[in-house]
Amino acid sequence: MGVVVNLDGSQKPEQDLERLLALVHDDMLSVNQLIINKMHSKVDMIPELAGHLINSGGKRLRPMLTIASAKLCGYEGTKQIDMAASVEFLHTATLLHDDVVDESDLRRGHKTARLLWGNQASVLVGDFLLGQAIKMMVDTGSLTALDIFSQASATIAKGEVMQLLASKNTATTEDEYLAVINAKTAALFSAAAELGGAICDRPEGVRSALRSYGKNLGLAFQLVDDALDYSGNAEDLGKSVGDDFREGKITLPVVLSFRRGTDEERKFWHKALEDGNVDDQDLEHAIELMQKYNAIEDTGERARHYGAIARDALAIFPECPEKSALLDAVSFCVERVY
Repeated sequence: MGVVVNLDGSQKPEQDLERLLALVHDDMLSVNQLIINKMHSKVDMIPELAGHLINSGGKRLRPMLTIASAKLCGYEGTKQIDMAASVEFLHTATLLHDDVVDESDLRRGHKTARLLWGNQASVLVGDFLLGQAIKMMVDTGSLTALDIFSQASATIAKGEVMQLLASKNTATTEDEYLAVINAKTAALFSAAAELGGAICDRPEGVRSALRSYGKNLGLAFQLVDDALDYSGNAEDLGKSVGDDFREGKITLPVVLSFRRGTDEERKFWHKALEDGNVDDQDLEHAIELMQKYNAIEDTGERARHYGAIARDALAIFPECPEKSALLDAVSFCVERVY
């Protein structure tokens, strides 16, 4: 079912991060070492559980955005290392908490920490990582950066609650779902990008541009993830296709299919998602309905829209390798398989 959709005729998606990876390579080595150091604890379970997720193959796109945006703004110090590690710790903490709330068994192709160590340990280690993230941000000495980070943390938590309330609710509108992913996903992308401008004390106009870039990149990233859950493959996803469906998550392909469907088709969505009455063939039927109403393709179209806004947000910056690398990140997020 998965097809490669090359939206603008550019290189393959996996090649789109090459310039960004090269740009941040040396700093990311320092970030990775700091992550290892800050994971250390005399309580053996903490580094074991945290390391299980942190070392499971994530691309660490969010901390790379912090480093690249700092370089874009001309920063030449080392505080971006602490900031980037803080961003990754916050992201990891939210994943640990997410898996508990969603009762997920697989993350990035590996058993989730909650499945191996239990829900209580996963939540508590997530809290430990969040505490370490705050401490590292304090160590930068930037109250502006700390404010950005703390606001993002609160927004993400709010987004988790919003998603919980929307779970299994087929009455969810597209605007309501966008509000969820804006809080739950885009807020951290936005903060990660803005932090690079904050550490340089750049004016509000610059920080606003970076904030917009990160926010819209995050929206595009999540929308493509929504589409991939119904059109990708398990090896690429690091989870089973249709996990969102089985967990009763209301994502954009579901919202569009439900809204555009007949009364009889809406009864199917009520049975599968609200009642949790899912048969073996129901995922296939759900995908058929999404194809019937172009829900997956239109979710990708929304992602392209937000990707274009992210690109435009960087227009105020002069042409340079850093800007090109950040534009490549947009292509990577939008051009994935779906």
